[in-house]
Amino acid sequence: MKGMRKRVHVLVLAAVVLLAGGCGISKIKDLSVTSVGVKYLVPTSARSLDAVLLLGLDNPSVTFTLSDVEGTVKYFDRELASFTTGELPVQARSVQVYELPCSATLADRVSFLDLLALGSKKSLDGMTVDIKLHVKLKGGAGKTLTFDRIDLSRFTQ
Repeated sequence: MKGMRKRVHVLVLAAVVLLAGGCGISKIKDLSVTSVGVKYLVPTSARSLDAVLLLGLDNPSVTFTLSDVEGTVKYFDRELASFTTGELPVQARSVQVYELPCSATLADRVSFLDLLALGSKKSLDGMTVDIKLHVKLKGGAGKTLTFDRIDLSRFTQ
């Protein structure tokens, strides 16, 4: 009987830990992006570039790490480039601008001149991004999230 009670306590403790981890991930849904910017771009070849993005985040939740970030930038559904980033540790209960290094590859039939022409408009109207990323809580629980058609024009002033 004593051994059975100990197993029940262990199972209840395990369930509480799993639920707490799940709650942490669900609270991350309250995260909001406050700004998006580019610190700098460096062409690395005729079809690729490295950049440092400036990502403003309002995180009312727990500490977590974003990793395995992959995305596609589009202009009126025309693919412009795909990108990947490194890990980004996000502090709990903070409003902060993070520097996020990334690498991008231009889509077929897109040139740097096309990007310069779009950049000269000084507007992100028609620009969207699709993103897939992994969120890992400080305690180890994690989940892959996908966001489609994020309207980048909402981040311009």
